Amino acid sequence: MSEAHATPLIFGFEFDTDGNVRRLSWDDVKSGEAERPEVYRWLHLNRLSAEVRTWLTEKSGISTVIDTALLQEDTRPRCIRHGTGLLINLRGVNLNEGSEPEDMIAIRMWMTTGVVVSLRAFHIRAAQDLRDQIMAGDVPTSTGAIITYIAAKLTEGIEPVVSDLDGQADDFEDQLLQPGVSLPKSALANFRRKVLALRRYIIPQREALSHLGRDGADLLSQSDILHLREVGDRVTRIGEELDSIRERSLVLQEQVLEERAERMNQRLFVLAIISAVFLPLGFVTGLFGVNLGGMPGAQSPIGFAALCVGMTVLVGALLVLFRRVRWL
Repeated sequence: MSEAHATPLIFGFEFDTDGNVRRLSWDDVKSGEAERPEVYRWLHLNRLSAEVRTWLTEKSGISTVIDTALLQEDTRPRCIRHGTGLLINLRGVNLNEGSEPEDMIAIRMWMTTGVVVSLRAFHIRAAQDLRDQIMAGDVPTSTGAIITYIAAKLTEGIEPVVSDLDGQADDFEDQLLQPGVSLPKSALANFRRKVLALRRYIIPQREALSHLGRDGADLLSQSDILHLREVGDRVTRIGEELDSIRERSLVLQEQVLEERAERMNQRLFVLAIISAVFLPLGFVTGLFGVNLGGMPGAQSPIGFAALCVGMTVLVGALLVLFRRVRWL
């Protein structure tokens, strides 16, 4: 079954002020608007479903501007205030089977005091963890608590991936310190691609969380705001660590290029020495091979031997000369 025809509602919950929870079906959702009086909701939807698109644009009661933003194909992390709610786009590492973690996946959310509508195209573990927590009886006390939990879980998933990248940078440095060991040409290029792919979203995610804590002050509790600040600090540290890893990868790449250039220079130097030795030998053999009358030694039975001895002495003299001028 394709994602576009999969269940529109991945899961949904309705909470009341007494801490009671009701599991929602797609029929419960599509029959009316996103918000209901005296309760607050979390609706986690499949962004690729045609039914979700229809509900958002026709029945949800959410602004057309927000609908368009929630359904965009490609987004960067951001947080924008619109009327009584917040549009929040965040990214998390892709922990799905067969995927690369640096291929970060998006969760788009619309938040008011009465509802959180979240959309995703691929499975997001942070949302699943919150679902499991709710099913276990640990109910979020507000829509702000839902957003805060998801933001914290997304950050928690990013940290070990960045730690692994830092470990890979250490391994590369250790390999380059070993004599005679060189890195494959594509190793550092692929490594830098991973770092840059993560950094592309981490930096704007830090700004999005900052805007969330500031612009959503009336939608969040003081505890949620403090929690978001802590999450923002963690994202800032992740961004700084990625910057450090990126700088280290540049230094490693420069070191690899310098080593390759040094090896090339050594080979060119050897070729230059060989050319310097054989150039006078070529001149001598060319001179004695002109086949003109009067060539010395042409009639002598030891002429060839004398020429070989002379060229051997010439090679020895050249090597001594190169040694003295420290070419060897």
